[in-house]
Amino acid sequence: MKRQVVLTVAESKRLIARAVARMDAVRRALREGMVVIAQGTTNSYVVEEILGRKIDKRAYVTGRTTPKTPERAPGEEAKPIPDIVLRRGEIVKELNRITALDHMDRGDVYIKGCNALDYRNRVAGILIGAKDGGTIGNTIGRIVGKRIHLILPVGLEKLVYGDIAELSRRAASTDAEGPRLMPVTGTIVTEIEALKILAGVDATLLAAGGVAGAEGAVRLLIEGDEAQVGKATEVIEEIEGEPRFLL
Repeated sequence: MKRQVVLTVAESKRLIARAVARMDAVRRALREGMVVIAQGTTNSYVVEEILGRKIDKRAYVTGRTTPKTPERAPGEEAKPIPDIVLRRGEIVKELNRITALDHMDRGDVYIKGCNALDYRNRVAGILIGAKDGGTIGNTIGRIVGKRIHLILPVGLEKLVYGDIAELSRRAASTDAEGPRLMPVTGTIVTEIEALKILAGVDATLLAAGGVAGAEGAVRLLIEGDEAQVGKATEVIEEIEGEPRFLL
């Protein structure tokens, strides 16, 4: 059985976050170990899904890409939320996304958003603006060394057609301006993996784009038996109408 579905950028973020919260590795770490959720737009949805409550998502972002005059939510600007570090499901206020690594070990979970995706080769890219290497530059060595489970939630809107290693070299050249791009491997979770986790269907990116709020949207072809496709439809109906992310 086949069916086409369309997800806006915000709906994709919600879908991916919901799937990340239901991953076996995340559930185990929430019960027995530690989970770090680095700041980012998609990860603000992950925070909501893991904590089971709403937050002001504007307060859980760092770098962001916006138009010259970004749309803003009504009311006051959001006050930043401290890094979410969880030990056996409870927030550890004295640790942040960097210092938590001192206490983490094999099988714990680190969740980090991405800015680029080479889906064919399963490599993500993370923009680095800070000269000290930013979050990923200050954590990746210990994540790898300690065998911490690195989960990379990233929407298909961030697909690039070039090799990320080559893009990284070009962005890092001495005559280049703007942020650098760091290639990273881990467990990539896009809309495709999210629908497999939540409904058991196979999904394929069929087309992309739209207007009037569907800019950056993805059109997916989902396949499975009647029960699986029905479940996927239910999951998508639950997140339809997710509000756009405004600053």
